Amino acid sequence: MASSSNSGDPLPAPEAVQALVASLADDSLLVREASMASLDEIAPLNPLLVLDCCSSVSRGGRRRFRNISGVYQVMSFAIRALEQDDVDPSYLTRIAKLVTSEIISSKEFNADWQRAAAGVLVSVGSHCPDLMMEETFLHLSGTNSALPAMVQILADFAAVDALQFTPRLKAVLSRVLPILGNVREIHRAIFANAFKCWCQACWQYSVDLSLSLILDGDVMSYINSAFELLLRVWATSWDLKVRTSTVEALGQMVGLVARIQLKAALPRLVPTILELYGKDQETSFLATCSLHNLLNASLLSESGPPLLEFEDVTVILSSLLPVISSYNDNNDRSDFSMGLKTYNKVQHCFLTVGMVYPDDLFLFLLNKCRIKEQHLTFGALCVLKHLLPRLAEAWHSKIMLLVEAMKLLLDEQSLGVRKALSELIMVMASHCYLVGSSGELFVEYLVRNCAMSDKERDNLESVKEYSRSGSSYYSFQYKRLELKIGVCPSELRAISEKGLLLITITIPEMEHILWPFLLKMIIQRDYSGGISTVCRCISELCRRRSSHNDSMPFECQARTDIPQPEELFARLLVLLHDPLAREQLATQILTALCYLAPLFPKNMNLFLQDEIPKMKVYISDTEDLKQDPLYQETWDDMIVHFFSESLDVVQDSDWIISLGNAFAKQYDLYTFDDDHSALLHRCFGMLLQKVDSRNYVREKIDWMYKQANIACPTNRLGLAKAMGLVAASHLDTVLEKLKSILDNVGQSFVQRSIPHIELHILISLTHKNKFLSFFSERTKHMDDSDDIHAALALMYGYAARYAPSTVIEARIDALVGTNMLSRLLHVQHPKAKQAVITAIDLLGCAVINAAGNGISFPLKKRDQLLDYVVTLMGLDDDNDIYDSSIELLHTQALALSACTTLVSVEPKLTIETRNLVMKATLGFFALPNEPSDVVNPLVDNLITLLCAILVTSGEDGRSRAEQLLYLLGQIDQYVSSPVDYQRRRGCLAAYEMLLKFRTLCVTGYCPVGCSGSCTHIKQVNRSLQRNSNLPSAFTLPSRDSLGLGNRIVSYLPRCADTNSEVRKISAQIIGQLFSISLSLPRPVPSTSGTNLEMSYSALSSLEDVIAMLRSDASIDPSEVFNRVVSSVCTLLTKDELVATLSNCSVAISDKIKQSAEGAIQAVVEFVTNRGKDLNESAISRTAQSLLMATVHVTEKYIRQEILGAISNLAETTSSRIVFSEVLTSAGRDIVTKDISRLRGGWPMQDAFYAFSQHTVLSNLFLEHVLSVLNKSPALKNDFARGESSSQLVDYMEDDILHAAVFALTSFFRGGGRIGKKSVEQNYASVLATLTLHLGSCHGLASSGHQEPLRALLAAFQGFCECVGDLEMGKILARDGEQTENEKWISLIGDLAGCVSIKRPKEIPGISLILSKYLNRTLNAQREAAAAALSEFARYSEGLGSLLEEIVEALCHHVSDDSPTVRRLCLRGLVQMSSIHVNQYTTQVLGVILALLDDLNESVQLTAVSCLLMVLDSSPIDAVEPILLSLSVRLRSLQVSMNMKIRANAFAAFGTLSKYGIGELREPFVEQVHAVFPRLVLHLHDEDRSVRQACQNTLKRVADLVGMEEMTVLFSTHRISSDHRTDYEDFLRDIAKQITQNLASRSSTYMASIVQAFDAPWPVIQANAIYLSSSMLALSDDNHISALYSSQVFSILVGQSSQSADEIVRATCNSAIGLLLKATNSTSWKNARLDRLESSRNSQESDSSRM
Repeated sequence: MASSSNSGDPLPAPEAVQALVASLADDSLLVREASMASLDEIAPLNPLLVLDCCSSVSRGGRRRFRNISGVYQVMSFAIRALEQDDVDPSYLTRIAKLVTSEIISSKEFNADWQRAAAGVLVSVGSHCPDLMMEETFLHLSGTNSALPAMVQILADFAAVDALQFTPRLKAVLSRVLPILGNVREIHRAIFANAFKCWCQACWQYSVDLSLSLILDGDVMSYINSAFELLLRVWATSWDLKVRTSTVEALGQMVGLVARIQLKAALPRLVPTILELYGKDQETSFLATCSLHNLLNASLLSESGPPLLEFEDVTVILSSLLPVISSYNDNNDRSDFSMGLKTYNKVQHCFLTVGMVYPDDLFLFLLNKCRIKEQHLTFGALCVLKHLLPRLAEAWHSKIMLLVEAMKLLLDEQSLGVRKALSELIMVMASHCYLVGSSGELFVEYLVRNCAMSDKERDNLESVKEYSRSGSSYYSFQYKRLELKIGVCPSELRAISEKGLLLITITIPEMEHILWPFLLKMIIQRDYSGGISTVCRCISELCRRRSSHNDSMPFECQARTDIPQPEELFARLLVLLHDPLAREQLATQILTALCYLAPLFPKNMNLFLQDEIPKMKVYISDTEDLKQDPLYQETWDDMIVHFFSESLDVVQDSDWIISLGNAFAKQYDLYTFDDDHSALLHRCFGMLLQKVDSRNYVREKIDWMYKQANIACPTNRLGLAKAMGLVAASHLDTVLEKLKSILDNVGQSFVQRSIPHIELHILISLTHKNKFLSFFSERTKHMDDSDDIHAALALMYGYAARYAPSTVIEARIDALVGTNMLSRLLHVQHPKAKQAVITAIDLLGCAVINAAGNGISFPLKKRDQLLDYVVTLMGLDDDNDIYDSSIELLHTQALALSACTTLVSVEPKLTIETRNLVMKATLGFFALPNEPSDVVNPLVDNLITLLCAILVTSGEDGRSRAEQLLYLLGQIDQYVSSPVDYQRRRGCLAAYEMLLKFRTLCVTGYCPVGCSGSCTHIKQVNRSLQRNSNLPSAFTLPSRDSLGLGNRIVSYLPRCADTNSEVRKISAQIIGQLFSISLSLPRPVPSTSGTNLEMSYSALSSLEDVIAMLRSDASIDPSEVFNRVVSSVCTLLTKDELVATLSNCSVAISDKIKQSAEGAIQAVVEFVTNRGKDLNESAISRTAQSLLMATVHVTEKYIRQEILGAISNLAETTSSRIVFSEVLTSAGRDIVTKDISRLRGGWPMQDAFYAFSQHTVLSNLFLEHVLSVLNKSPALKNDFARGESSSQLVDYMEDDILHAAVFALTSFFRGGGRIGKKSVEQNYASVLATLTLHLGSCHGLASSGHQEPLRALLAAFQGFCECVGDLEMGKILARDGEQTENEKWISLIGDLAGCVSIKRPKEIPGISLILSKYLNRTLNAQREAAAAALSEFARYSEGLGSLLEEIVEALCHHVSDDSPTVRRLCLRGLVQMSSIHVNQYTTQVLGVILALLDDLNESVQLTAVSCLLMVLDSSPIDAVEPILLSLSVRLRSLQVSMNMKIRANAFAAFGTLSKYGIGELREPFVEQVHAVFPRLVLHLHDEDRSVRQACQNTLKRVADLVGMEEMTVLFSTHRISSDHRTDYEDFLRDIAKQITQNLASRSSTYMASIVQAFDAPWPVIQANAIYLSSSMLALSDDNHISALYSSQVFSILVGQSSQSADEIVRATCNSAIGLLLKATNSTSWKNARLDRLESSRNSQESDSSRM
């Protein structure tokens, strides 16, 4: 800012520097670095001001300023930047005192800030070393309490600046030695450490300069005196601490003595050192340090060869290996740090040897690994771990030997060896030695160690004694050490956990091995204990791979051994159970779930990011959590609630089902882990609550109960809660399950116990005394079912608790029962059951007898007693030692008799109780024949029970008729059973009930139908009349109430049965039905249309056939059946005929082939003889029934017969109705079935083939299908010209539409010659219809519904094959399933092109149809039509008026409600050939101009993209009128949040530049200048395409800017570089050009740039900040400086601390430095902080708040 010197308003430099210093405490490293860099740059300009600001914030010390280290570093910069003339010793003294006071006031050790503080002193020393030394000498008096601190400061100064310190060593020693003899015992270690540092400084000094002048006689005398004093006096002190300190000091001083003196001292010095081993750890550590220095001096001296050979060194190494082992047997973990130091020093000793003898040492260590002595193997592994990175080059050729040797140790059981091996694996990983499968093997080894339990213990070896033999150098016997490797499992586990984390976090090369391999470790049961570490590693991997989150699912799917996301989620959710588990297991799992969220559904991803932090807060304070006695219950509830909400947001039933399957599979992971099993139950129950499929829920709760260990209270409670959760949505299903458990209580106990029994046996095999007792205990459990009853009580209780309140009240009595119920449920022995049943039977008989004596009363709790009976006659599978099949059958027979008795008493039997009884008893019809003496009476009792239910359940004739129909319907399954004796029993039961019904309801009425009194009337049952006050119309049922049509369908096939007895009974049943029907009163006048005389004649014929069957006369079964059918055909009324035909599917689907054939024959005869009686509804119902039969029939012959009947029905009645029913049925099949896997093929497809090959029906069927597909959807008025996604789904997922598509497919492929002819005749309509639905299906596929698209593509392919268009078929095969918007539009274009080439004559017809489709109500269909029409425009040559029609249609719909239609129409307009585009350029540009302002981004993007295409060939006269309007609109789009719109807008503006000529040049140049700053700022946009567009546009408009230098600047590499440093250099260059060559525009540019400070993109804000600062720094314009310098500078100062984006804060700091560095004003360069005294108080208060 060259003009600053002349400005009257200089920059507030002190405030700026203070802001930069304050930014040193920013949370962002980028901001701190930028601030540091700026301060570093401006420090040379005014170092005193910088020092003032730093001193100001440092006065409060590190407690008031978080980054005191950064302040001290800046102070170091400033001090070093001081020129000699500016050095003020007094000022530096104050700084030194300030820093020194901070150091000596601290009682803690922070290496970071203390090193920075030492740096300040070193910087002071660089100018005034004596000043710094004097400052420290002030505290070296013997009585000064700061003496140790000052000695340490001198040591630090020596280490930092040896060249300055070493010449002053004599001064230090001269002051220290006099007080050395008077040093207190507690301070001798500090002095020894100082001697060590000072000796090290001497060695550093000797690197550059000779020590000969320094180590003069006086200095050597001081050193020798100190050495002798330490060796002879302090080393023999009675105080162990003094001795150890002396040994450490001697170890540091050996490097300064002569080799001959060292060699002479070895025999005395080495024993002195080794004598310290065996003491406390600190002493051993100091001894090891001294030994390390001794080895360095002996082996690595440059003055001669090593003083020791390797054979001699081997003795030392063999002595050090046990030291490694001994210090890993430290039980006092509080002193672990010192043991680690000792360990490290021993490793340094080995390193010293390895540097001299590397190969020998490597073989030595490998040999120790192979020895079966654990402590040697352990020590060798530890040394290898230490030396491997340090001797990597020397050992590189031996790596494979190392890997193979380590693989042999993977099965080692010693915990110590496992620990050392784990650590070595980490080192190997850091050097990339773990690759491929071996790498995964080592990783799994670490995970296995992480999963160790605290209960595991290694079998430690016996104590071994090792002695150290003497040598030529040692005249002493090495002290024996009792060594054993005492590594506990927790220690090994911790090492492995840290190692796994370390290789995950710090070694990027391990990523390809760890990911996604670690996911596999989560599922394995044996590694459950290491889940916390595995989750933490996964979190770190995902965090580092955050840019690859989108590829995470694909990476996991690429490996078959990696668990599915559902399995991972289920496993991790259950493992959350313990919030106090070690290693913050719950927190780590939650974190991992957050990072693994991309594996789960998208909605769940967002939910996890929002909810998981809340759960972390609850478990963050474990100590506070322990104070809550209910924390575990609360936490489990939170998990279940969290899981419930997760399922709610997923809204993906398939994923939830898959998750449920994962839960079900993982029960084995928690065997004997009842706590986690309980949570698993609850989570599983919550999932089932969200599932709609009742069958799935039933299956899974069965599995849940089977896996539960209800003997454990925790497990049982979890199971009960789970059942309650399920009951909240599936109460009936749960109650059915509980009823099932109740009925099979013993069986469930045994089945559930089997897996536990097996495991208990395996465990008991190792304990002989427990093995025999095991079975006795299990028998006791089987006898005592208290556990099951407890579980049932809990499950009922929780079902009541969680069930909806609206239904539970009415179910309590029926579900829970009384105490008597619970006692009865305990009954096990069959004899006891029989006794209870008999007692209940007798109780019922007593009630009946009392009623016979005139004392009627209802039996209280009768229904409950029935429930008891039903329960007690159930089979207990675990009671095999008591029950036999005979006893069970006896029990059931008695139970049926008791039920008959109870049913016969008052009150009337309720429907619920009736259903309960029938559900429990009807199954007895399926009992085998043997033993007949027991089974037959049982079946008879069952039939009697059914008759009793019929008699006692109804109030009048109508209600009894309803009961009859219900009972008959219940036994229909046995009437049509494939088993002979079941059919016989079912028919017999039906016949007996009909006889009972006739007795009850028909007696007393004339069978002929006479009115009034007549001779035909029979005796009336007066008791029935007395009990009813209703008219006879209610007392007696009507004929219609019998439902003869349905009944005849059930029994007519039995008349053609293979079993003669069944044929006879079924004929009798039909006879009874018609006899009863004709005996019942008929409405007056009768509307049945049945001739009574013909009916009675037919009934007489039927009775003759029955008589013949009863007499067993020899008669042909087929003839009998024909006569029966003929009679039935006459006897049926119209309504009964319709009912018969409507339900004929049951008869046709009969499992007996002869019966099925007979049913078809009967249906054909009915339709043939009485088809005229069928109306449209009857035809529809008949067709439905026939179609249903085709579904159930798998035999091809019978199916073809049925299809023939359907075709005949269509041909002779109404084909439209039949076709509609076929399509409706097909639609249901498509939705509900997998039609590709149906046994015998899909019947509807056979029907389609039959229609397409039918000469008469072929054309009719094709036209009908097309009319169905072309039917416009009826949308609500609210969505008049568009639809919601749900409406599109509803329309496209219409079952009939799906069926129509499949029908077309079948028509195309199975129609043969007749079908092909029909297709050719309707080519245009077929193609247009397919195209229309292709768009709809693609729109549906984009929302996740793929099946409609696949079905339509199959139909389209069939059409191509039918008409012989193979090219069109290839196009569909290639791109048909592309769901992206542009992809399917391109597909329609290719299809249109293919049609245009091969069938040009069809285009007018197709286009005419498509133009009408543009007016459809569904967006998807209009979009498809628009896409096709726009592509037909591409082939516009020679089409004449057709093209004009297409253009007119497209232009008309550019204002369509659908943005897709708008952009497709626009795209069609620009896709015409260039000749026609030029013809319509004005219209096209007008459309584009209008759509540039469209509210939809996709339309805007299409408009600006099309503008780029049109401008390439548009004439000037078409563009000139709207040039400025286009420029203005493009400028508005250049700030769009859509990256593509921004890029195209910038590019289009550059293209417009060629039209800025003539009269429009000046106005367009103004537009260029208006957008120029924006182009420069977006050169470094977040999006690469925007950057490229700005680059190209800048190059195009460079000539219009008016500077030749710009052209050169825009050709440099900086304009296209992605590095921010290059971009900032470019900004400085362009700022220079603007200020020098475009001074008149600078003010306008600055205004535009300053506006960009508020841009929504942080990077653009940063760009604007830097560009504005560069312009101000380079500008000589006082006007610009006056206008903007203060404004910009104040913004920079404010944003440097207030902005939320680190790039902005960092750039502000850089810009502040740039402005300050560029100014010529001497006012700020001479400024000092003391000029702001008036505001100092406020600044200090602000500083305190920082």
